[in-house]
Amino acid sequence: MYLSDSEEIVAFIVAIAIVIGFVASTYMEIKNTIAEEKAKVAEKQENEEKIKTLITYFDTKKKLIDTVVQANKKKDAEINKPNK
Repeated sequence: MYLSDSEEIVAFIVAIAIVIGFVASTYMEIKNTIAEEKAKVAEKQENEEKIKTLITYFDTKKKLIDTVVQANKKKDAEINKPNK
């Protein structure tokens, strides 16, 4: 059983529409995947910057605490030092 000319044209148009739909959906999926990956990379960079800031903050805080401890030790040593 063969198709008439008009049926062949309709079948050809439907086939082209299916292929175009497939290409369009594939393009959209690729575009969404790329956007998601860019967002992940941006979030990772943001998190790395936050971590670097926290490390700097904690290092500075540690230095400050060490300085205070040393100052207190010197102060205690001078207070407990016997007078001549």
